[in-house]
Amino acid sequence: MQEPSKDPLHGKRLDAILEELVEYYEGFEKLGEQINIKCFTDNPSISSSLKFLRKTPWARTKVESLYLFVLRQKKRDEKKPGK
Repeated sequence: MQEPSKDPLHGKRLDAILEELVEYYEGFEKLGEQINIKCFTDNPSISSSLKFLRKTPWARTKVESLYLFVLRQKKRDEKKPGK
């Protein structure tokens, strides 16, 4: 039997990652401050952003890196006392 992957991106779809980031940053405006790319700052939408990210490896890498950072932040926040 195969051991489950330890990679948090394994099996995670790009659209789910993007939606989670938009929710975490409460919209595209703050997400665009984190990653300054036009698909987040100029008339943004999930579908237009997905089209751009699927064609642009460097931008997708930035989004995936930010997603991993957000996962670590959420884990830290859960461990804080009083939460």
